[in-house]
Order: sequence, then C-alpha cells, then structure tokens
Amino acid sequence: MLVHICCAVDSHYFLQKLQSLHPNEKLIGFFYDPNIHPFSEYQLRLLEVQRSCKILGVELIEGEYDYEGWIDAVRGYEDEPEKGARCDICFDNRLETTAKEAVKIGEKSITTTLLTSPKKSIEQLKAVGDVIEKNYGVKFVAPDFRKDGGTCEQFVMAKEEKLYHQDYCGCIYALTKQRDQQKRLADELFSPITKQIQPESIEERIELYKKRVELEEKGVDYQIVREKFLNYRLLKALVLQNGEVIPSYFLPYSTLKRKFTKFKIQSEIKDVYFANRESIRIISLLTFNKLLESTYKNIQDIIDNPPIFDDELTARNKIINNLYSLSPIIVLKDIDQNANLKLHLDAQTYEDTRETLVTFS
Repeated sequence: MLVHICCAVDSHYFLQKLQSLHPNEKLIGFFYDPNIHPFSEYQLRLLEVQRSCKILGVELIEGEYDYEGWIDAVRGYEDEPEKGARCDICFDNRLETTAKEAVKIGEKSITTTLLTSPKKSIEQLKAVGDVIEKNYGVKFVAPDFRKDGGTCEQFVMAKEEKLYHQDYCGCIYALTKQRDQQKRLADELFSPITKQIQPESIEERIELYKKRVELEEKGVDYQIVREKFLNYRLLKALVLQNGEVIPSYFLPYSTLKRKFTKFKIQSEIKDVYFANRESIRIISLLTFNKLLESTYKNIQDIIDNPPIFDDELTARNKIINNLYSLSPIIVLKDIDQNANLKLHLDAQTYEDTRETLVTFS
C-alpha cells in the first residue's frame, strides 16, 4: 500500500494503526506536498517524516515539490475557507499524483494520512478517493482512526515522540487567513535579505530538529522545551544623509515609534554617537568590528555575511546595558557629525514562544 504522507504528527500515528490493521501489507510512504509554503517549512516537515519512517521501518519516497503547479491548480480559490473548494482541489492534486506513483511502482492500493488530521474532512477525502479509484484502478483505503479517542491518542503519541507539531495546515492561503484571525505576524513568510537565521524562524527550527537527530544517533538524552520571549522582525529600514540613502545596518530590537524621524548627532561617548531624537545610537563599522571581533570591510559585507543573531544581541548589550531597550542602533561605515539625517524604520516586536534543546549530560 502506498501511503500519502502530509506530516509526521499525522503519519506517525496513522502508519502504526495501519500496521496493526494490515499486518501483512508492506507500507511505503509517499511525501508529496507541493502545497506547503514556504519551502523551508516543507523541508522541516520532510525532515520529521524521514525520522518517523526510520523509527517505524517504513520506506519513504519523496515526490516532486511542484509548488507552481499547485498554485496554478487552486488559482481562483485563494479565499476559500478551510475544508472548502480549495481543499477539494488540493486533495485531487495530491491523491492523483499518489495514484500515479502507485501505478508506476506496482502498488494496488493507496491511502493518505490526511484522514487522521482533525483539520480535514473525511467525507471530502473519501469523495476524492472514490474518483481516483475509478480513474486509476487503485483501491482507496479510508480508515477512520479519529474515532474512539483516536485524535487524543494521536496527540499524546506525538508529544511522547517529541514530534515537530506545526500549527497551520501548510498552504500560504490557510496560513495568512489563520494569522489574520489570530492578529499575529505571519513571520513564516519573512526571510531577511541577510539570510541571517532569525529567532523562532523555520530555519531555526530546522537547525534544532537536525541537532535533535544527531543527539538521538549519539544516544544522548534530551528534552525539547518551550519558552516565552519577545520576538523581533525588521521589515524595512534605511538612513538618508543630506538627502541621499547611505549604506546602513541595524542591530536587532531597533524600533521607532512613528517609523520616520529626522535627527542630528548630538554627542559621542566612548565611540557611541547619540542622536538628538528617539534615543538613536550610531556606531561606526570600526566599532562594530571591535564589538564582534569581526573584520567586515563595509556595510554590504555585513549584509552578505551576517553575524549570528545572538552575537548581535551581545554587541547591543555592550552598547546599551539594558535588556529591555528597544532604541535603534545603527551601524554606518563613516560618521559625519554635522550631517542632516533621516531615518525610516519599520519593525515589530511581539510575544512569541520558541523551542530549545536541553540535554541531560
């Protein structure tokens, strides 16, 4: 049986139930999810599915990440609600490809872990599966593992197995709608031009779950714990000097109340320049290099090869010895103390939670 897999939280439980229900059936996993956005989230879910299948002894095939094809398929249905017409098309897309793969490798039946997802309609999935069965001649198996407390058992198992538990279905439309309803920043869709790994970003989670796999391979006992913290995302920032944009770099947690201000440099103390407005601090590239023990040649060099986020926080704390400060700190290559300066800065701070690894050795 070829089993379409959407995520590890669903598949880890679903595959074990299938193994019990069909003990003589060889199960092959098929990770085909071009709906998942962004691609980094796709990579994270695949990483976790690979771990799950390895634990369960299930062979896994990765399908093509045909995101553009998926976007074309659901065009015109962007505003559909969860379990609406867009989901029908999405199921068609993924189950049809699963059926084609089954025919290709000689499997006689297919199913999908979407059947165990509480966010999905079993009736919708069965209707799509019936059509696929007629069109491709492969049996669509649709067990209901949610009943009799199955969903609760599934989530307990996911927690015990320390599985990555995503909090949105996968597609960009479901994500944006969900974040709008939650009045939360959809930071999953933000990727800084510096390529720096941001706190509680998908990229940070990928590094954490890769590290988790390494610890398991070494037999090191660990725990994944969650902590609340103040997160930060820089959306837009630039500095104008005498009317012209100049190269600049902003340290984390730089914020501005009204997103724009005019200012001049008022004073300088120990290589830190103080502006006459908004508690702005400016440091030179030379001072930045001293604080981070780095050798950046210019501002573009920082952007192309950014420091680790936590190292920037350390530098910030050396400039302003106050963990609660949200004052802007700007790095400029050269500082003209007589210049007329303008600052455009759009950034958000917000309450968030992040996962961290704690080892017992």
